[in-house]
Amino acid sequence: MRTDQTWSRVLHVDLESGRSHVLQFGSRAEHLGGSGLAAALYSRYGLLDAPALDPRQPLIFAVGPLTGLFPLMSKTVCGFRSPYTGEWAESHAGGRLALSLRFAGYDALMVTGAARGLSALIVGARTVDLHDVAYLRGADVFSTGKYLRRFGRESSGHRSCIRIGPAGEQGISYACINVDSFRHFGRLGAGAVMGAKNLKGIVVLGDGSYRLPEGKAYPKLMRELYKDITGTDKMRKYHDLGTPANLTALNGLNALPWNNLQKTTDERIDGISGETFADRFLLRQTACAGCPVGCIHIGLLRQQFASDHEFLYKQVSYDYESIFSQGTMLGLTDGSDVLALLDETEKLGLDCMSSGVALAWVAEAVEKGVITERETLVPIRFGEVQGFMEALRHIAMGSNEFYRTLGTGALKAADVYGGAEYACVLGQEMAGYATGEVFFVAQAYGFRHSHLDSGGYAWDQSSKEKDARKAVDFLVDDEYKRILINCMVSCMFARATYGPERIAECLASVGLTDLADGLETAGRAVQALRWKLKFDTGFDVDAVRIPKRYTEVVTWKGAIDTTYMDAVRTTYAAAIRELAASGQPMSGSEDA
Repeated sequence: MRTDQTWSRVLHVDLESGRSHVLQFGSRAEHLGGSGLAAALYSRYGLLDAPALDPRQPLIFAVGPLTGLFPLMSKTVCGFRSPYTGEWAESHAGGRLALSLRFAGYDALMVTGAARGLSALIVGARTVDLHDVAYLRGADVFSTGKYLRRFGRESSGHRSCIRIGPAGEQGISYACINVDSFRHFGRLGAGAVMGAKNLKGIVVLGDGSYRLPEGKAYPKLMRELYKDITGTDKMRKYHDLGTPANLTALNGLNALPWNNLQKTTDERIDGISGETFADRFLLRQTACAGCPVGCIHIGLLRQQFASDHEFLYKQVSYDYESIFSQGTMLGLTDGSDVLALLDETEKLGLDCMSSGVALAWVAEAVEKGVITERETLVPIRFGEVQGFMEALRHIAMGSNEFYRTLGTGALKAADVYGGAEYACVLGQEMAGYATGEVFFVAQAYGFRHSHLDSGGYAWDQSSKEKDARKAVDFLVDDEYKRILINCMVSCMFARATYGPERIAECLASVGLTDLADGLETAGRAVQALRWKLKFDTGFDVDAVRIPKRYTEVVTWKGAIDTTYMDAVRTTYAAAIRELAASGQPMSGSEDA
């Protein structure tokens, strides 16, 4: 553990020149790590006047000061300029990548430029190699992973393999990066950024080592946290049914989007409930490296061929968001149909949420006669999986002008073809919580346009008063607390364990007392810097749209109160402007 270093160790690989070097970057007491480190790097190396897919833009993978030291400190932050919004963005993923970077000896990997041909980047403690993989052009995510795992076999236990599918090569604005088969940098188009760099994949070998902290404080706290996480009920939900447990609960609250949010509950929920997936499809559970919980649920998809006795068996990961977006939003009520659609989405390298919600808009637009099969090329109807399967392929390949437009986002397609009033987009295609006014505003205006930016959905469910000021104060403070977690970088499922005081205690126990003492000041500075970068790259709070569909929703609390929602919008927009105005650049770097 490098407790004597006040800077972050960043490997910068420039694909244009073919050179790489290690940076001693910034002050960890300022940027903390993870989300803050990625923002500070973009602030220094990003190009504000260039588009998102300009190869010179940095693609950043950052971990935190506690990565590999405590349970669930297992995530990596991917920072990039989003081709979906044009703005500074983040996506977070688990898998083995965080520990692989830690074992390789880096706090971050930053890639700039584009390779001359389709390539794979191999990185380790003593390795930076670029390999021509032109033979993988057009290959799906799983075939690509099979080939890339040939690199670094001697480090397979600590190796991570991230890659893109055809959607990333085609520059689809919601193409994702697959991480170790079952995790993803999913939202806002990181896969397209990687494709613009002619990178089919990155393999991080994790072939080095790092020392654990000395003294009694660290092992004592480690045991305490491990017991808190594994010996209590805090993680039971995530381990047992996993997040699919939310399906029945939200359906009962009239808060589960169905058929493109035309309704918020349906009696057919039993066909795709968390209990049904566990009973009929659950094959096994697995975990990210450094996590004892095992929240990744893998379903067994059995596909029958023309012959009655020939089957193909596939392993498909599922969770609440994927079942919502490619199940209830599309009117699908058979779990095997959902798994089949998810498997196709995985192979193509598309974000399951954006692609599913985009297809839900298509289904309603067809239903209303706004678009026809002339645009869709295949019949698309709620509840019929085959049309959605074929449409996914058309999105990934940009088969015609309609699908090329849809590949930039559902609301952008709706602006061209009609039906914008029922495009379920809140900054990006929505997450699966039709809980009410605060959540709708929080996702539409939030930094990542994500339900994980803050607990807006929780506020809707817990607060009975309609006080816009209190709601916004909660959103801003809750975002700050989540930013601390994303700087460390912990799984968000552990937020009940890793509050600000506990994070400070963790930092102090491993000798990072300067970070612990200045945690709140640094956390608030990172929060402001992230918003400043978002504004600097084009975010306009006055241009944020909440489509009409969200004013028509009826939840267990009744119809949406548009007056209250407008008050939350206005108050939150003002708070965001204030944060962005206070953002300041952080210290730079020098070669190691």
